Amino acid sequence: MDDLRQLPKANLHLHLTGSMRPETLVELAAVHGLSLPPPFPMGEAHPWEAFQTRYDTARAAIRSTDDLHRVVTEAIDDNLADGCTWLEIQLDPTSYAPLLGGFEPVIETALDAMDGKPCGLIVASSWARSGEHATELARLATRYTKVVGFGLSNDERRGSVPDFVEAFRIATDAGLISVPHGGFYTESWHVRACVDQLGARRIGHGLTAMRDERTVRHLADRQVALEVCPTSYPPLGVASYESLPIGDLLNAGVPVALASDDPLLFGAGVVAQYVIAREVIGLSDKQLAAIATHSIKVSAAPEDVRRNTVEAIESWCATIH
Repeated sequence: MDDLRQLPKANLHLHLTGSMRPETLVELAAVHGLSLPPPFPMGEAHPWEAFQTRYDTARAAIRSTDDLHRVVTEAIDDNLADGCTWLEIQLDPTSYAPLLGGFEPVIETALDAMDGKPCGLIVASSWARSGEHATELARLATRYTKVVGFGLSNDERRGSVPDFVEAFRIATDAGLISVPHGGFYTESWHVRACVDQLGARRIGHGLTAMRDERTVRHLADRQVALEVCPTSYPPLGVASYESLPIGDLLNAGVPVALASDDPLLFGAGVVAQYVIAREVIGLSDKQLAAIATHSIKVSAAPEDVRRNTVEAIESWCATIH
């Protein structure tokens, strides 16, 4: 694991609540008098609702701007320790806003915690909310120069792609990267629709696209990356580690970025994703280096960070081999 921690990389799929350290959650819950459910059971498959309930409970422990600032700061520190030269944190301000005074204080607190650090903010709406709500958030996101992307999280079965076209048009016209979740539960058509209608440059997960030849070609032709988070899939019954055809995607020319998604619930940071890719999925160090290179190249990192990271990956390869 230590050599993979030394591999420079970007973590591009990390939700703010899901980035929280377990000990921080316990502390904040105690301070605010909240009870916590048992940890997410890892030995069997569970419905989405089992995940969402625990996620919502953890999110409720963030009840002040100080709490939010702390969570972001600790997430950055944890990812730097894992060898990340760049991190993108995804934040839907909606549920935090009532306690923190509105959307703006939520976004501005996160940006303040990121100031001067190798981190960008992705503002996200939810597939479970309306297109009008997403449009409001997209307009808000474009007001902040340090917001780098716009996304859609939650269960994609709860929304319709056309409802979000206007929101993503606003975001992409302003130069934000389009990064919706797609193809977690829905079939591969959903991923193509996110690319064609929402201008997606990266897809969160995209599991159902991985073995659909037409969609793989679509992604490769347009150089749309898949953000793959291995530890998120077995507990929700959508894929095993061994079933993830990451090597085939690389061979087909699809950019792949390994990411940690929600380490609070799934118990694994970004280095663990690389360990699984090597030891269980069977990827070579050359392939892992290619994934790390993809992760920084498809990110919103400044050009000097991208260039220096690619050079450092090449140095890692020389050292390993």
